[in-house]
Amino acid sequence: MPTVLIVEDEPKMLRLLELNLSDGGYTTRSAASAEAALSLLRQESVDLVLTDLRLPGMDGLEFLQAAKRVNAALPVVVMTAYGTVETAVEAMKAGASDYVLKPFSLEEIKLIIRKELDVHHLREENRSLREALGRRYEFKNIVARSPKMQEVLATVERVAPTNSTVLLGGESGVGKDLIARALHQHSRRASGPFVKINCTAIPENLLESELFGYEKGAFTGAVASKPGKFELADKGTVFLDEIGDVPGAIQVKLLRVLQEREFERLGGTKTLKVDVRLVAATNRDLRAALEQGTFREDLYYRLNVVPISIAPLRERKEDIPYLVDHFIARFAREAGKPIEGITPAAMKLLADFHWPGNVRELENIIERAVALFAGTVIDVGDIQLDVSAWQPWSLAAGANSTGPNTASPAAPVLPGGMTLERYEDEIIREAVRRAGGNKSQAARMLGLSRNALRYRLSKMGVPDEPE
Repeated sequence: MPTVLIVEDEPKMLRLLELNLSDGGYTTRSAASAEAALSLLRQESVDLVLTDLRLPGMDGLEFLQAAKRVNAALPVVVMTAYGTVETAVEAMKAGASDYVLKPFSLEEIKLIIRKELDVHHLREENRSLREALGRRYEFKNIVARSPKMQEVLATVERVAPTNSTVLLGGESGVGKDLIARALHQHSRRASGPFVKINCTAIPENLLESELFGYEKGAFTGAVASKPGKFELADKGTVFLDEIGDVPGAIQVKLLRVLQEREFERLGGTKTLKVDVRLVAATNRDLRAALEQGTFREDLYYRLNVVPISIAPLRERKEDIPYLVDHFIARFAREAGKPIEGITPAAMKLLADFHWPGNVRELENIIERAVALFAGTVIDVGDIQLDVSAWQPWSLAAGANSTGPNTASPAAPVLPGGMTLERYEDEIIREAVRRAGGNKSQAARMLGLSRNALRYRLSKMGVPDEPE
């Protein structure tokens, strides 16, 4: 029930307003003077002030200004029997939300109060929304400044306190395991266990016993009973990575765990109850697997309660500088090296790369650079990008080598997300790296003249430093 503070020095009018507003569904507080009303405002929370402009001691306009200093967002409706246009303008300038002239009907005053409370509520909602949109979500060990990753972290914050099943989607290396841990650490289960299971790392014939455990004698070599991962994760979170590779027979048992929170160990007859929150992840298109019949439709919809899609690194390149700084600081600290940072040219090299391996590949490249580096600022020549996995030809095979085209005609000529210009830039950078910075040798590898290579490098923003 909204609380209305009535400031009125005439006892009959004050009592009349109290009774009618109480009947209208409002909680009322009363004060016969501005001084008493200010004291009450400093002690209690009210939703609206209804005040007379003619008050003993401090008048209504002074009170209005003082009330706004206590709470600038507080709606104030003024009442006056001496209403003129000038008085109304003065009151509105002082911060009044609205005014009403005496004599007024009680229905009129209730209508004005209702309108002002509705407007105030909308303003507060808009303010909260603006704050939420402008807020930067941060989680331990997660570097995410791009809008796409901020959306992911905002979803994590909203979903983490619930018990809803979450399905994480995204390419390998985007950081699905970090998001799964954030969901656990910010949930009510944070004090419980976090059990990660990589479904592709366990042989198919052992996966059931790993997940659900087994009883003594369930199979040859089962000399004692053993609890499974779901039992070990009781009161905590189970993270099933690569859920799309789970065999059909085990999908049935997973569905039962999600629906009934119960299962039996392999070779056992006793039904075990378990209280776990499931977070699953996949880099496969599960909808395509549904159409192919390799993934159960009922399990998919049980898993896909809250889907969170994590964009590949090439689609959120705003994160690259922050990730690079984070990894350099971490690996330099672990190696005990006085590395202070990275040059702009080297950062541009990393920002322009395609990153087929996503954040994991970036992490490995920075770790390698730090391990081999002996200076204080990492430069272009200290970074070794793995471009062989996506080049249509190999520079290592020699300059201008041409062989038969064995690629399928339907295969893409360029890697996904790459333009011809960016692709050529990567080839040039790789040639310079393999030539150890020797521009003449790199030019020969590329079949270019020395001046042509210098021109291309200048367009790329790479300084023509002495060899």
